[in-house]
Order: sequence, then C-alpha cells, then structure tokens
Amino acid sequence: MFPNRLRTLWAEGRPALNGWLSIGNAFTAEIMAAQGYDSLTVDLQHGAMTPADLLPMFQAMRASGVVAMARVPWNEPGVIMKALDLGAAGIICPMVNSAADAAAFVRALRYPPEGERSFGPTRVAFAAGPEYGAQANGQILALAMIETQAAMDHLDEIAATPGLDGLYIGPADLTLSLSQGRLKPGFDREEPEMVAAIRRILAAAKANGIRAGLHCGTPEYAGRALGWGFDMVTVGGDARFLAAAAGASVVRMREVMGGVATPDAGAY
Repeated sequence: MFPNRLRTLWAEGRPALNGWLSIGNAFTAEIMAAQGYDSLTVDLQHGAMTPADLLPMFQAMRASGVVAMARVPWNEPGVIMKALDLGAAGIICPMVNSAADAAAFVRALRYPPEGERSFGPTRVAFAAGPEYGAQANGQILALAMIETQAAMDHLDEIAATPGLDGLYIGPADLTLSLSQGRLKPGFDREEPEMVAAIRRILAAAKANGIRAGLHCGTPEYAGRALGWGFDMVTVGGDARFLAAAAGASVVRMREVMGGVATPDAGAY
C-alpha cells in the first residue's frame, strides 16, 4: 500500500495543507488536485454533491498524488466504509460528541481486530497499491470533528479514544453551539472565548499524542494556527475560490468599462 503522505509529513515534524471540495465535479477536483495541496477533502456533508460523485472525483485526483479524504455526512458506519472502499485515505467525521461516538467512528474505519470495518475494498485495492487490506489500519486517518458544546464537555475522553488519529475543528458550528447562537458562524474566530476553545482542543490533542486540524478562512489565520501548533490547516475551497476570482474579475471589468468611451454610432 502506498504510504499516507500526511503521516509522513507529521512524522517529519511538518504540518499539512488541506484543501476543500464542495463542488461535485471531477474536473474541478482535478484542477484543485494539481495546485500542490498535501490533501484534499471531499465534503459529503454540506457539499453540492451526492455520494455518486465521490468515485469520479477520487479518480480525477489520483494522478496528482494528493491525499484524498472525505468528510462524511454523519457518524454512520455504512457511509464511512463506502467512502474508504472508494479510495478515501482519511475520514473527517462530524458531530462526534462523546467517547462512545469516537469509538464507534474508529470501529467503522478499522478492519478487525482494531475495528469492525467490512472487507471489500473494490476500488481502493487498485488505487492504493498492493497489500491494502493488510496495511490499511496503519495508514487510514480517523479525524473526529469537535464542533459542539457536548463535544467540549467530553473533550478529554474523545481525545483519548484508542485508534483516533486527530481532532478537526469546525469553527462555524463550534461558534454557534458554544455561544448558543449569540455569535454568527464563520471561520477565523477572534473572540477571546472562541480562541480559548480552539486552543483548548489543540491542547487536548497534544496531551493525547494525536493531531489537530483547523478549518480556516484565510492564509493569515492559518499561519497563526500553525504557530499555535496545529498539524493541519484547511484554507478555503473550490466554491469560495471560484466566487472570489469571478467576483474580483467582474469588479475590475466594471472599473475598466466605466472608463471606456461610448462608441460613435456614426463610425459604423
């Protein structure tokens, strides 16, 4: 089996740059995969796609060598196992609110004796190289999302779950939950209570010898997160990049068009 590049980076003491895919399209995934990310995560929870989009997107990403991951819609064994069989080298699982949730996630992701994953790697057996079945448990990444008050209440127990590789922070839901709707959801939190919560999650991961990832909105905030000690940062994604580039182009063109003289009708 091909080694998981994220594990290699972390073993070398280097952080990982993750990208986000919300558009269910193989060509978009191929373009993103060619940009130099260490990993790309296909968002099956909130992305504009169906599970049927996952296979062609993974296939399009394969040539780049980027680590293909998926955020599953929920902590549901069948969905987790299907994403793995299609080629996910890591799973980000939302709404892990207790040690029992974290343990169930790990069981779905690992083959026996470490878990209860059903054996049938139809596509990934080809895509990940030989000996997948024997080596997958040591390569696949299990990242549990911390995004609720309940998860914060059980943070230390979640982080101590055997077989869990890391904690991944969803700042939008975490903000909604901790503030009980008082604060608007979004990335790059500056509120002292949210920064404290983010850094507490990081500390819990470090104390248990696992990794920590943070979803960011800008490279500048991601740089701060890396300075705090995060092992993975996600900065933007396909939908946001498309909107930003298109919007900037339109703004500039409106400026240019504002300075263009009206054609003289008599010149034709």
